[in-house]
Amino acid sequence: MTITMQSTPGSSGYLDLYPERKMSFFKNPYILGLAAVAGIGGLLFGYDTGVISGALLYIKDDFEQVRNSYFLQETIVSMAIAGAIFGAAVGGWINDAYGRKKATLFADVIFALGAILMGAAPDPYVLIMGRLLVGLGVGIASVTAPVYIAEASPSEIRGSLVSTNVLMITGGQFLSYLVNLAFTGVPGTWRWMLGVSGVPAVVQFVLMLFLPESPRWLFIKNRKNEAVEVLSKIYDVARLEDEVDFLTAQSEQERQRRSNIKFWDVFKSKEIRLAFLVGAGLLAFQQFTGINTVMYYSPTIVQMAGFQANQLALLLSLIVAGMNAAGTVLGIYLIDHAGRKKLALSSLAGVAVSLVVLAFAFYKQSTSSNEFYGWLAVVGLAMYIGFFSPGMGPVPWTLSSEIYPEEYRGICGGMSATVCWVSNLIVSETFLTISEGIGIGSTFLIIGGITVVAFIFVAVYVPETKGLTFDEVEVIWRERAWGKNPNTHNLLEQGSQS
Repeated sequence: MTITMQSTPGSSGYLDLYPERKMSFFKNPYILGLAAVAGIGGLLFGYDTGVISGALLYIKDDFEQVRNSYFLQETIVSMAIAGAIFGAAVGGWINDAYGRKKATLFADVIFALGAILMGAAPDPYVLIMGRLLVGLGVGIASVTAPVYIAEASPSEIRGSLVSTNVLMITGGQFLSYLVNLAFTGVPGTWRWMLGVSGVPAVVQFVLMLFLPESPRWLFIKNRKNEAVEVLSKIYDVARLEDEVDFLTAQSEQERQRRSNIKFWDVFKSKEIRLAFLVGAGLLAFQQFTGINTVMYYSPTIVQMAGFQANQLALLLSLIVAGMNAAGTVLGIYLIDHAGRKKLALSSLAGVAVSLVVLAFAFYKQSTSSNEFYGWLAVVGLAMYIGFFSPGMGPVPWTLSSEIYPEEYRGICGGMSATVCWVSNLIVSETFLTISEGIGIGSTFLIIGGITVVAFIFVAVYVPETKGLTFDEVEVIWRERAWGKNPNTHNLLEQGSQS
């Protein structure tokens, strides 16, 4: 059975032929519920990155050795990221071997254990151990949630649904600042802030038991009946038949191609190499353009801008986190309307301008006592979030979940997420030290320079995947790798196999 691109279920050609089969974002509560439950992984990820910034202010009050050591402070923040690097690296393999559902359940167990350890930590070193476990859970979830959502989503709303995971991340950050503020007057402040994070993990574990495995993964594993049962809850009867026929034909090809893919196979195939460059490059630039320094250290940045009290710093940071969540909601709408590439480019252009404003404010603030520059820094911070959150927030994660062929999706998703976390670690381990050394204004200028490079990267390398099926995306890489003539590719493939 051959299927032309035009008639692939979910492609623009197919939806032009059968407009009544088109899905809209709110049309099917089942798929929304599935995306929301899977997105709790994003919530954990966001809560954890956000909560530590407020908790650190109080951990320093409790442990003198933390108060006197920048290194210990940076290690408490970044040990979770070190765990996430390892979690993302093994997460791709767990996803492919055991499925998206089991990977999520496993991540929840590890996360909950880490939360208990952090809340009960008698010294900074047990706290660091808890951070490592929590990071491990977050790393596995960061690979699993976008792929699970993307594989269950109709292609015409895939971008919006995967972006709900990013909304959960920003929502988690917002929630963490709310929790930080709520616990400021409670004895054992930071223990509550960190320990509470175990609750969403337990909630997700319970809800996930009632949700199905990814239908595409089930097809690959030859569990067709289970897959059809899942798909029947997502599509109406007319489209269901087409989707099942298509996935059956496709999974046959996949099984022939999928002779146990290893890590280095990614670099052997030219088209996979190109896709990985885009996926991993975007996630690296997401970190190097400074988002997590702004989220982790926004209370500290607000204090550096001249607002000294812990509670005021947290309150202003809460506003920053609220803007981040609101911007992501805008991104969810725009990603399937304006498209991924336009959104990323306009986002990066605004981020570059905001970083110049921030740098100027801090330069001036260091040489004058005028309160105006402190407020200008806060405005720069708000501008930065306003531009970053609708574009560079959701676009890298969405693209990373949709640009790889089925048999590479787990492993490449894991490798891209690992690149993201390594970049995150580099940024969070060096930001305070660099800003101590050369000044925070100069640090923001360096990040501004990186943003310009990111803009060029997106303009040159990133394809537009709005509304495309997974197969149409594969065709883009094939054409980029081998030109429009598929025969060249086939000959070269045969040559490399012989």
